[in-house]
Amino acid sequence: MSLTTKLHFTSTTYHSFNSKSSRFRGYNTKIRPKSIYNFNPLTLSFYQSKRMQGPVQSSSTSVIKSSLIEPDGGILIDLVVPDSEREAKTVEAESLPKVRLTKIDVEWLHVISEGWASPLKGFMREDEYLQSLHFNYLRLKDGSFVNMSLPIVLAIDDETKERIGSSSDVGLVRPDGDLIAILRRIQIYKHNKEERVARTWGTTAAGLPYVEEVITPAGNWLIGGDLEVLKPIKYNDGLDCYRLSPKQLRQEFDRRKADAVFAFQLRNPVHNGHALLMNDTRRRLLDIGFKNPILLLHPLGGFTKADDVPLDVRMEQHSKVLEDGVLDPETTIVAIFPSPMHYAGPTEVQWHAKGRINAGANFYIVGRDPAGMGHPTEKRDLYDPDHGKKVLTMAPGLEKLNILPFRVAAYDTVAKKMAFFDPSRAKEFLFISGTKMRTYARTGENPPDGFMCPGGWEVLVKYYKSLQAEEATPQPAAVS
Repeated sequence: MSLTTKLHFTSTTYHSFNSKSSRFRGYNTKIRPKSIYNFNPLTLSFYQSKRMQGPVQSSSTSVIKSSLIEPDGGILIDLVVPDSEREAKTVEAESLPKVRLTKIDVEWLHVISEGWASPLKGFMREDEYLQSLHFNYLRLKDGSFVNMSLPIVLAIDDETKERIGSSSDVGLVRPDGDLIAILRRIQIYKHNKEERVARTWGTTAAGLPYVEEVITPAGNWLIGGDLEVLKPIKYNDGLDCYRLSPKQLRQEFDRRKADAVFAFQLRNPVHNGHALLMNDTRRRLLDIGFKNPILLLHPLGGFTKADDVPLDVRMEQHSKVLEDGVLDPETTIVAIFPSPMHYAGPTEVQWHAKGRINAGANFYIVGRDPAGMGHPTEKRDLYDPDHGKKVLTMAPGLEKLNILPFRVAAYDTVAKKMAFFDPSRAKEFLFISGTKMRTYARTGENPPDGFMCPGGWEVLVKYYKSLQAEEATPQPAAVS
């Protein structure tokens, strides 16, 4: 599926969603002069960085740090080998024992290679794994620590372990056999799946999507080491222009002269409630003294569960949101966060926040039940909906990130638009979950007017119609 709007980048020039570009001529891409949204005072406790660039003073004399904050560990990790070394490293890798990666392993390798998990330099060895699993952080050599709530590990089976033998290095290959990396100074250790699942999700109930897809079928061993990635990770799916690395994002923030960057994570299409939250955040940042806050609209691009809307459809829907002027292309950067999704609630939301620190964002918007999902075997939420945002404000290693909890947005049946929920008028609000939204699109039922921009909704309806047509098409019988 082609996208209405694409980004094209070279090593020095960036072109993004911009109302002045030829891609947008003829479209009204400005925010409406009179916003339909009601804005509320912003109450923040600002972290003062030791390395501030152009601090801004708010009316309450709080010192506000610059948009580009230090990556975890002080240095942004980049594990792609220089062009001058690629040929020699590739020849060496060909001679090493091979470990074949799954599609999701490649996504994690991508995450590590670009520095989203800085200062991690490879798949975790046992000491890093245990720190992450039991403490949600990694302790550095100088005694400081950084947040790391999800283990980033590579599993292998008994046969692969035996084939590696005593080798200290291995070559890593994609599912199609393409050689992509070397893992140096390896360590192989036991993969206790039950412990990993229990501590990451707080339950071992059957039906957890990531567990079913990744952990249950994985091998009984984990292999850690330092990565040398032979070439940048590409997917050749028409979306690589959106997969901006932390380094590229930081350069773009500099180019736009951002004095604040606020990140919004999502894995669903953008409806007007999301836009309310993002526009409200920008307005509040302006109110307290920022001159050019930039929104990083940052959809998750790795593994998602089967009933979620696919990435290519979401990206096309996001482009329609900007075309329709619901978000301002002048102050919005749309890029893909390459991480797979765990659906691990308060544990996982720390990882989502940490990754945005390394990309240079100093504000992170968080709402109800971030990274949560329904219990896989019972009719209830798996996590307390409020615990994600509470954990973020207390999590060790995230102190330099300003957390922005927001009020709940819902559909106001009286005003006929998305608005902040008013408990005194509770019966006049309609909550439309991601599941309900997908049901509307799947059944052909239109949501209430004002729920989503027409162009964005059309993208979803088109996708679900194509899905239904595909399901209705008779499949050829298997040949025995």
